[in-house]
Amino acid sequence: MSRRVTGLVMATMLCAASASAQERAGIFDPSTLKGPAKGTPNEVMVLGTAHLKYLPAPFQPASLKLLNERLIAWKPQIIAIENLSGAQCDFMRQHPQRYKDSVRQYCSDTAPARTATGLDVPAATAEIDRLLASWPAAPTPAQRRHLAAVFLAGGEPISALVQWLRLPDAQRHAGDGLDATLVATLDKLRDTRGETTLIAAPLAAALGLERVVAMDDHTADGPDTDPKAYGEAISKAWDNPATAKRKQMSKDMEPRLGDSQGVMALYRAYNDPSQARLVYASDFGAALEEPSPQQFGRGYVGYWETRNLRMASNIREAIGNQPGSRTLVIVGASHKWYLEPYLNQMHDVRIVSTDQVLR
Repeated sequence: MSRRVTGLVMATMLCAASASAQERAGIFDPSTLKGPAKGTPNEVMVLGTAHLKYLPAPFQPASLKLLNERLIAWKPQIIAIENLSGAQCDFMRQHPQRYKDSVRQYCSDTAPARTATGLDVPAATAEIDRLLASWPAAPTPAQRRHLAAVFLAGGEPISALVQWLRLPDAQRHAGDGLDATLVATLDKLRDTRGETTLIAAPLAAALGLERVVAMDDHTADGPDTDPKAYGEAISKAWDNPATAKRKQMSKDMEPRLGDSQGVMALYRAYNDPSQARLVYASDFGAALEEPSPQQFGRGYVGYWETRNLRMASNIREAIGNQPGSRTLVIVGASHKWYLEPYLNQMHDVRIVSTDQVLR
C-alpha cells in the first residue's frame, strides 16, 4: 500500500473515531459529516496573501510569474477576492450614518458607469445575471465591452477588468457602453498594484472565466464611540513579541521580492500553518485580553469574527451555485486561518492545502 493511500486510510479512521467520540458526547460537528457520497467534491484553496500595494520597492509585478503559473495549473473554476460586492456597497450607501466611511474606503464609484449605461447598481446587477445566463461560448468583442461596462455600473470593477483582459489589445477601446472615462478606469485598474489586479483578474482571464466573486463583507463596520481611546487600546495590545516577530519576518524577506523565487518564499511563509498561532498571539488573542474598561479589544474581535463568518458565507453561496467546483480564495493572510475552519464546517466543502501550488 502506498504512503498516500495509507495516509488517506489513517485520516479516514481518525475522522471516524473523532465523529464517534463526539456523537457519544452528544456533540454535532458538521465538519465530520462530508458528502455527497457520489459526485465531484467542492475543493477550496485559501491563499493567504500580503496586500501587494504595500510591498516595498524590490517587489515587481513580474515577480508573480511563477505563482500565477502555479495557480493557473491548479485550474480553479471560481475565484473569490477580498472586495465588497456592488450589491453590498449599494446597501451600505443607504445607511450613511453607519457606513459612510466604509463606503468611501471600500466601494468603487459607480456614477460614471451609470451615466454611460443608464443603469444603477440594482439594474446593473440584474443585467449581469441576465447576460451571463445566456452568455455565448464565443462572445464578440462588442459583447465583452458591453459586459465590462455593466460590471462597472454594478460596482464590480475587477470582473470588468476580467472582460477587458479577455479582449485583444486592438479591441480595448470605447464603445458598447464604455465611454472614454470608463476606458481610462479600466486601463488604470490594469496598472494597479494589488492582488486582485495582478493575480485574480489575470488568472480568471487566462482560465476563461467571465468574472470573479467579490466576497468581502463590511456590514459589521460602524463608527467608534471614542476613536482615539479605541486606537490607543488596540495599538497597545498589538505591541507584543509576536508582532515584533511578524515584522522581522517580513523585513527579512523584503530584499528577495524582486524575483519569482523570493515571492514564492513570501507566500510559503504567509501560508505556513505555524502562522496561525503567531497571528492570533500578535493580533486577536492580544486584543481579546486588553484591559480597557470599555473592552475595546473584545469589540474588535467580535467585529473580526463576524466579518470572517460573513465572508465564509459569501464564498459558500458562490460554491453552492456551482456544485462540484474548484474554488480559489485570495485573501489577506490573517483571514486564512479563520476562513479555512469556518468553511471546513460545510458538509460539501473540502479544504485543499496551498502546498499544492506553493511547494
